[in-house]
Amino acid sequence: MSEKIIGRETEQVILEMLFNSKKSEFLAIYGRRRIGKTLLIRSFCSKKKAIFLNTTGTLRGSMKDQIDHFMQQMGEAFYHGASLKGGKNWHETFKLLNDAIKAAPSNKKIILFFDEFPWMSTKNSKILHHLDYYWNQHWSSDPRIKLIICGSSASWIINKIINNKGGLHNRITRTIHLEPYNLRDTQRFLGYKGVKLNNQQVAQLYMVTGGVPYYLSYVEKGLSAAQNIENLAFRRKSFLLEEFNNLFSALFEDAEVYINIVRTIAKNRYGIDQEELFHHINNFSKGGRGSDKLKALEDASFIIRFKPHLHNKKGIYYKVIDEYTLFYFNWIEPLKQTLVTRGMRKNYWDTIQNTQEWYSWAGYSFESICYKHIPQISEALKMSVTAIPSTWRYTPVKDSKERGAQIDLLFDRKDNAITLCEIKYTAQPFEINNKYAAQLNQKIDVFKKVTRTNKHIFLAMISANGLKKTMYAEEMIDGLVTLDDLFEVENL
Repeated sequence: MSEKIIGRETEQVILEMLFNSKKSEFLAIYGRRRIGKTLLIRSFCSKKKAIFLNTTGTLRGSMKDQIDHFMQQMGEAFYHGASLKGGKNWHETFKLLNDAIKAAPSNKKIILFFDEFPWMSTKNSKILHHLDYYWNQHWSSDPRIKLIICGSSASWIINKIINNKGGLHNRITRTIHLEPYNLRDTQRFLGYKGVKLNNQQVAQLYMVTGGVPYYLSYVEKGLSAAQNIENLAFRRKSFLLEEFNNLFSALFEDAEVYINIVRTIAKNRYGIDQEELFHHINNFSKGGRGSDKLKALEDASFIIRFKPHLHNKKGIYYKVIDEYTLFYFNWIEPLKQTLVTRGMRKNYWDTIQNTQEWYSWAGYSFESICYKHIPQISEALKMSVTAIPSTWRYTPVKDSKERGAQIDLLFDRKDNAITLCEIKYTAQPFEINNKYAAQLNQKIDVFKKVTRTNKHIFLAMISANGLKKTMYAEEMIDGLVTLDDLFEVENL
């Protein structure tokens, strides 16, 4: 019996359309490691009456190993588990597959699922070249065939398959970018496992796991978020300690270079300028190729690239948006040696909470969560679908007497207005006092001066636990979004 898939409604609709199509289909699916790509495809296909070839690449395996495994799975799918002798190369192997397809019943659909395909593409294997030939010459004209290419290396799938410049150019019929769960689906997933936690507790788990289903599968029922986090991260050789290097090593050949890049970006809460970042990258890596590395990290959803809204100067910034990575750098890496040898004392994480350092990290992580829940924020603020979400910052030149400013999130609206949003994570309702009200007014003044906008400025708060009623809150705040709003169903 297949495991139940929680969420992924849009993706399942795409798969249904693919399966029911009257023509051949070529789907590319990508997403970070542990996100549930394989489970989604296997669960879906297990319910269908079709010949299902499911073969998986092996990390750093030789071409012979890859072909041997491929042939084993081909025997399972087409020949009732018979042992098959593989070809010497991928051309011969795909020929054997093509022969099996020809011999299959004409009324039976055939799903070819090549999982972790980038790992199958070993040096000098020419697997893409041969896939190109067999797809174009044989399989694309067979309406029974549904080819699914899958990989955790998002940049490889995007560059080599989706944006292929050779024979596979424009051959992809459908794509799926499988992303982490949002807060609502995280809560649904935990509920399916019997873990019943309120929104605050789920959000704390999200700050650590980033909504990655496999990480969430380790959460135990009957324990609080803090207790689960302690088990996941602060025990000897805990899962989230050892996962980090495994994650990057599986995605990138020069894993340490990519880790250093992300670490550098993570040190800059409001983003780092591309020019400054390239300087660091060239120090890390001979030959640089900074743009390619940043694009790969962006494709894998570790970072985002943005240009501050209404910015007069040309400038690209990068910011880390992966919650697990932020958690690892802040809390696990500094204790790495201790965690490897003996772990932390019981209740360590419980005692850390409510410290200034904890709130600083939680605020950074909550900002990242908000960027992943823009539709829910937009809905809560009753924004038009035409309102453009963005961010903004201004850094004065060195030795200037001008003041800088950072806008966490803004919505540029078509009704001659802009809504500026402040993001705050506190345990209690956030209080806007005299000092903070002055800071907000200063931000608005800098924004108006630098952007020279004539649009009306509204101010909204995205505060996890709401706002304390004060005269400043009533006078200044035009809209409020709470953590509970982020759990709402996206209104499509």
